[in-house]
Amino acid sequence: MEQQSAYTLIDRQSGELAFKIFSFEDNSYFDHLQRHNYYSIMLMVKGEAPLSVDFANYTLIAPCILCLSPYQPYLLGKTAHLSGMVLNFHPDFFCTYQHQHEVASEGILFHNIYEPPFFAAENTQALVVLLHQMQQEIDKGGLGQHELLVSYIKVFLIHILRIKAAQNPVARQKSHENNKAIILQNLIDNIEKYYREKHSASEYAQLLNISANALAKLVKGHYGKTLTDLIAQRIMIEAKRELYLTSRSVKEIAYQLGYKDEYYFSRFFKKQAGIPPNLYRSTVGFAKQEQL
Repeated sequence: MEQQSAYTLIDRQSGELAFKIFSFEDNSYFDHLQRHNYYSIMLMVKGEAPLSVDFANYTLIAPCILCLSPYQPYLLGKTAHLSGMVLNFHPDFFCTYQHQHEVASEGILFHNIYEPPFFAAENTQALVVLLHQMQQEIDKGGLGQHELLVSYIKVFLIHILRIKAAQNPVARQKSHENNKAIILQNLIDNIEKYYREKHSASEYAQLLNISANALAKLVKGHYGKTLTDLIAQRIMIEAKRELYLTSRSVKEIAYQLGYKDEYYFSRFFKKQAGIPPNLYRSTVGFAKQEQL
């Protein structure tokens, strides 16, 4: 793949990155912790690289697609013969939730903490063509540029949703009107929305208008975990992010996550992680990446 410069649009009002496409030939852009306020989709065409994301370690093997949500921390380890393309877009430029009824990417491609954020992609040529078309549109500009790029993003997302659905029965179920899949998707959406406020399984059952026992059975059968485990997992990911990436006190973090009692939060964290939050922070590094 030929080396190409970045194609970027900046939001004139906020000064934030709105849209960007670039190619890469090594891991130099990703070799330090990334944590951005926009969506990132990495199309890895060639190579293999160790991936660290949300405090879990994987190995990416091309061809594959990596989908990252805003503020999701990740980095790629050192590797050779790596190449691909990256599409970045800010939620203000393209709101995935707003277009969820057209392109159901939330809970499947993004904000899905229950599956690895990447999957294999045997044929990447159609995706590369779409990315080049977006680059050309940024290059020439013109009337209706935003609307056209939004259309390209929709088409791009549909393509990668189809790729994932073809190899993932869960994604395939979610793309159809399957009652159980709809309930589970609504559950994941609600956990993402309310995990800072609602910590009990019964609260989510009430939100979904389903009995607590029926929901518990559905979750256990699908994920092999209890609903309480899923809620705790989401809270812990955010707690670890805050402890690792910021210098906020444990009391502040506890309050942000809906715990009025710092000591109750510390007991919860220790039960989940095996060590108290202050020790976790000192072990992984105090606010090493606060600037990201």
